[in-house]
Parts: sequence; structure tokens; C-alpha cells
Amino acid sequence: MLTRPLAIAHKELRQLRRDRLTLAMTVVLPLAQLLLFGYAINTDVRHIPTVVFDQDQSAASRDVPRTLAATGFYDIVGYVRGYSEIARSFRMGTARVALVIPADYARSIGRGESSVVQLVVDGSDPLVVASATNTAAGFAASRSADWRAVHWRPGAGMAPALTIEPSVWYNPNLRTAVYVVPGLVGVILTMTMVMLTSMAMARERERGTLEQLIVSPVRRFELVTGKIAPYVVIGYIQMSIIFLAGNLIFQVPLRGDFWALYGIAFVFIAANLAIGLVFSTLAKTQQQAMQMSFFFLLPNILLSGFMFPFEAMPRPAQWLAEALPLTHFLRVVRGISLKGSSAHDVVGELWWMCGILAALLLLASLRVQKRLG
Repeated sequence: MLTRPLAIAHKELRQLRRDRLTLAMTVVLPLAQLLLFGYAINTDVRHIPTVVFDQDQSAASRDVPRTLAATGFYDIVGYVRGYSEIARSFRMGTARVALVIPADYARSIGRGESSVVQLVVDGSDPLVVASATNTAAGFAASRSADWRAVHWRPGAGMAPALTIEPSVWYNPNLRTAVYVVPGLVGVILTMTMVMLTSMAMARERERGTLEQLIVSPVRRFELVTGKIAPYVVIGYIQMSIIFLAGNLIFQVPLRGDFWALYGIAFVFIAANLAIGLVFSTLAKTQQQAMQMSFFFLLPNILLSGFMFPFEAMPRPAQWLAEALPLTHFLRVVRGISLKGSSAHDVVGELWWMCGILAALLLLASLRVQKRLG
């Protein structure tokens, strides 16, 4: 009774053993998920890049950022001279938090009066806002308690010596849609572009039309470019649909130069298409190409900063994330759409994507052989 089902099962196992890519995926995928979720993913945001606008320039005012940095939640990356420089550092992505110390800070503390320090936070990531404001509030409460323990006298009031006043820019209501929708542009483009292109060469191989390309006078680079070009248009259509729907349905602001964004998006779309083309040269079937595409999508979602703050990840995970085009495009699209960044503000991310694209195109050209694999 069980002989025939066992024979079929034995046949499936033998076929699976021959399909080494699928067999490897069954082992590597759960291990990769375990490492990514257990090691790299952390919502406890630390080492937030912070700039300081110190209007007091006293020993007491200089002690505030130094003590905050000692908590491990803030990394002081520079000092600025006004709110315009704070906005510029936010637009460029060099800082996520700014500490504004009033001009009378030392005098107020010396007189036993309360002093208000402003904490300006980049609201494009709600998790960063929560971590920054909660930590600063705890710091202020601790400093106030220490001050009262030393200076309090009978009959004196119990007003705190230090108050942190948070000010959230770009997303003051901390709406999740404002943070998620621009990121979805990069995630959806990555998913569709890699998958569509990864199946291109595999489809040619399965249908037997690869021989026609082999005997044609088309060079390898021309073949790669021709495979990528049609999908660039599809990518722009998807991008436009997401932005238009996000603005009309979720009221996501569109503040920046969208001509610059669409120009930079070309590099991002091309990079993902090149990744898919590399996968298609490795896969023998469309099923294998799709498996590799899904495997590539997982670290993009987890490490790029789409779901979890980049600053919360350990250094090795951040180094790996820097090699992903999505990491840099998320900074660009959120900077331009939410903060009003210009092309000059995000030029560093553009150079990163150009370098990744060049490496991928070279690899894809080398992999596309003018012969049957």
C-alpha cells in the first residue's frame, strides 16, 4: 500500500539532491534569518549622530553634551552655529539629533533657576525620536535630582534644574505612513526589479532562445544593457504610482526636488536590475532565479534601515548594509521627499550607488557568456 508513495518520495528526494541551489537555500535561509533577527536587529537605538548648538559657551554648557555622549545613546559629531546649520546636517544625513543650549544656561543653573535645553530631532524615523527623547528626559531628571541633592534648602521650590524640550522636525505628529511610504518605493523597486530581471536569462535558457543570442553579433555589454533597459521604464512607473498614491491617500509630504530624485532613482533601478541579471546567469531555471531573489530581499528589508534604525545595528551589520543599494536609496528618498534635501545634500549616497552599479555591471558582463551554460 505504501510502496508507491514511498517510491514517489524517494524520487523527489533524489531530484532535490540534484538541485543543489534549492538544497542550499533550505539550509542557508533559516540560518541567515536567525543571524539577522538575533544579531543585527535591535530597536534600542544607540550612537545617534548629534550636533550641538551651544549659545552659552561655558564650562557648564560644555558638560551637557559630554555627559549625554557618555550614556552611549548619542555620538557628538560636530558643533553648529544656528538652526540653518542644524537643518543642513539633517538634510545631509550627518546628524539625527541637535542639542540647543540657551545663552543663559550657566547663569540660570548657578542661581538655582530652571533652564530649558532644546532637543531637535529628525522625525523621519519615529524609533529614533522615541529613543532620543526618552533618553534625554531620563538624563534631565537625573541631573535635576543630583542638583537638588546638593543645592536644595528648606523652603526652596522643587522645580527641576534642567528641562529637556523636544522639537520634532519633518514629522511632528510621528505618523508611521510618513516614514514607511517613501521607504516602500525602494523596497518595491528592489523586489520587482531584481525578480523580473533574474528570470530574464533563465527564461531564455528554458525556452531555448538563448542560442539565438549566442550566435548574434551582440556584445556582452550590449546584451546586458538591452536586458535592463525595458525594466527601467517599469521601475519609473511603479515609483510614480507609489508617490502619487502615498500623497493622495496618506498625505505623505513631497517637499524636495523630485527631478533630482527621479534622476538618482535611475542609478538605483539599474543597480537592482544588474543584481537580477547576475542572479539569472547563476540560475538554470526561473524557479532558482526566484529563490535567489527572495533570499536577496530579506537582508535588504532588515539591514537597509527600512524597518529598523540603521544606528541600532552593530558595526559589522552596518558595513554589510552599506553594500546594499537600498540602504543608500532610502536615505536619498526620505531626505528629498521628507526633508527637502537637494541633490547636493545626498551626493555622497549617489556616489555609493554609482560605485555599486559599476561593480554589478562589470560582474554581470563577465557572467553573461556567449555560449550555453
